[in-house]
Order: sequence, then structure tokens, then C-alpha cells
Amino acid sequence: MSYKKRGTRNMSETFLPANILMPQVDSMKKWAVIACDQFSSQPEYWDEVKEYVGNTPSTLHLMLPEAYLGSEEEDEKIRKIQSTMKNYADDHLLKTYENSLVYVERTLQNGKIRRGIVGAIDLEQYSYTPEHEAKIRSTEKTVMERIPPRMKIRYQAPIELPHVILLCDDWKNEVLEIVTEQKANLEKLYEFDLMQEGGHIAGWLVDGEVKEQFLEKLQSYEEQMTEKYKDLSDDPMVYAVGDGNHSLATAKACYEKLKKNHQWEHIKDHPARYALVELENLHDDSQQFEPIHRVITGTDPEELIHALKKECCSEEGQTIRCYYGKKEEVLHLNLHKHQLAVDKIQTFLDKYLKDNSGCIDYIHGEDVLKELSKQEQTIGIELPAMEKDQLFPSVMTDGTLPRKTFSMGHACEKRYYIEGRKIQR
Repeated sequence: MSYKKRGTRNMSETFLPANILMPQVDSMKKWAVIACDQFSSQPEYWDEVKEYVGNTPSTLHLMLPEAYLGSEEEDEKIRKIQSTMKNYADDHLLKTYENSLVYVERTLQNGKIRRGIVGAIDLEQYSYTPEHEAKIRSTEKTVMERIPPRMKIRYQAPIELPHVILLCDDWKNEVLEIVTEQKANLEKLYEFDLMQEGGHIAGWLVDGEVKEQFLEKLQSYEEQMTEKYKDLSDDPMVYAVGDGNHSLATAKACYEKLKKNHQWEHIKDHPARYALVELENLHDDSQQFEPIHRVITGTDPEELIHALKKECCSEEGQTIRCYYGKKEEVLHLNLHKHQLAVDKIQTFLDKYLKDNSGCIDYIHGEDVLKELSKQEQTIGIELPAMEKDQLFPSVMTDGTLPRKTFSMGHACEKRYYIEGRKIQR
């Protein structure tokens, strides 16, 4: 069944309603589990989740935490995941809300409420390679080696569970607002506290007239984006992938494999052509971009500083601070239009460390950076936070951002799996 049009007036063909699966379980708290790519170096987190959930119906049984990727039991775990998905569907544990959206409010640890809309994107409108000017683009470089193990899980799976966060550049704060204002008239699907200090979450079914109004507003937003960024691109980016870049790239890779193996007429409306995501507004007050600093150990700080000044700096420009021993230096990066300080620094470091000794690490927090920089043969580079207004122009101008450009909230604030969607016929 096609997602296109379906009688909806003036509708976006990029972000669409979907046949959304909702669990019918006794404990939503045990059902909802954080994104699989979190706490990848902390298997004890996942051990705690496993102990808490037990054999209760849970998305833990439908996903493979990346902390366990590469283990000897990986293939067996994947087969069990796919079998459990089928069992949940056969046991009518998942109720289908056809041609719908879900409005979500997530209360974070700081008390702020992050709002979103769960729906499907057309993967024909998405690209994770910087040379393609698609409406939906990745914000970080895709590590191609990370896709095949994820494809093993998704390609034969009957169901998808999304942890992708899609960002719109709604500087007018109009798109989600039209749903927020009418949520009292919507059917509430769930409300509960998330496990492992994940905060609080509530979700409402968006259908009928409210859905139509939202989709009209979304179409208007897409048209405004084309006008806003016409000087940067003939085909401007409309949505940016904020979290879950590799998960969405895997969905695209699976869909491309399906296209390669079948004639277009047979799969042009296949469920795998679409992927479920949560759409959020980049300019929402709850969206906080935090800088990720660089610390280089096992290097000669003064030689690195000398090379950095020579290759990247001028008397004026973007201010950064470098720390080594008891010294602090203020430098000014020579940036071209829309380039980010982190892009300039990461490009320099990648090149410098190929020819010189040193190891790079990525640090949150200025205090931690300064303390680490007191060690011998160590230098810390403090980077400014990326402004929200820089995200879309930077990706359109320079392509995908360098790794570890910014952080969107803390690990425990990443998306939890709740909604699902069938991706097999």
C-alpha cells in the first residue's frame, strides 16, 4: 500500500503518516528500552536492564545492544530477535494504528519537555553520502564498516523500531505547535516513567483533522526551506538526521539491496521503502547542543601549537583556547563561510597525527579538559558550541560534519524504543 497522498490535501511526500504498531502490554516501563547504540562501552548498563526486564514483553528482546556486537553469540541473538518479533505479532501484542502519527512529549532530567512527531520518511528522499543533495541528509560521516552488521539484523526482520531523531529547521516554531495546541483533543496512547533514569514520556495518537493540519503546515515548512536556502543549493536540505545516522543509513542500504534484487514495479510501494523516525524541531528550547572538546596525549604540545598556528590561524577569526601544562593560549581560526571550528580543528588533527606521535580523545566539559591537559605530553583544545543556526548551512556547504562535532543531550536522554512498524509484506 502506498504512503503517497491517500486523499490527504497538500501533503508532504517526504515525511508521512504510517501504520504504526503500539504494544498492548502490562508494563510500558519494561517495554521501552533506550537506543541500542548507547552505553556501548558499559555492558553493566545492559546487564541491569536485562535483570529488570526478565522475560516480560520488551523491546530489549527485539534489538541487539551494540555493547554485544561482535560476540560469538551474535548470529544466534539475531535469529532470536527476528523470531521474537514474529511471535509478538502473531500473539497480537502489537496493535496497528493505520495511516497515523504519534505526538510525543519527553520530560528530560532538567525538567524541559522535548516534543516530537513519530512518522515515516521516504528513503528515496534520503542520502547518507555527501555528494547527493537529498531533502533528508546525514549530519555526520557514515562509517561504512558499521552498516553490514546492522543489515544482518534489519534485512530479514519483520518489524522496525526507531531511535532516529530527524530535525527540522523550523525557526518560526509553527510545525509541531499546531499539534501541541490541540493535544487535549487527542487520544493518549501512553504515559509513564522510563527505566534507568530516562525521565518521563507521554504519547498521543494524531489522526483526523489534526493530522491534516499538521501535514499542511509541514508542506508549508518545506516550501519555506526551499526559499530560505536557495542561495546555498538548487535542492536544499529540508531535514537533518540528528541522532541514529547509522541506523537510518542501514535502512537505506537494506532498501537499495531490495531494489537491486527486484524490479521497481514490484517494490516501489514496499514497506521497506520507508523508515519510522521521530521528527523534532532544531530550535526547540529543549534541544541543547553541547561542544565536544579534543585532547591529544603522547605528543609535543608546543610543536602541535606551532603547526596549528601556521596552518589554521590568523590575527582575527573564531576564538579557541588551548591548554598544556600550566599554559593557556588563545588562537583565532581562519574559517571560510559556514565552516565550523570543529571542522577546521578535526581536519588539521587528522592530518597532523598521521605524521606525528599522539592519540586523540573526545571530552565533554571544560573542567575535565583542563585537568587532563596538565599531564605531560598532552594538549587540550577547547572548542565553542555549534550554534543551531549553523547546522543546516554547514551540512549544505561542507557536507557531513566531522565526527564528534556536537552532542544532543546526555546518553540517558536518547530515544527509547516504543512504537514500531512492519517492514515486510
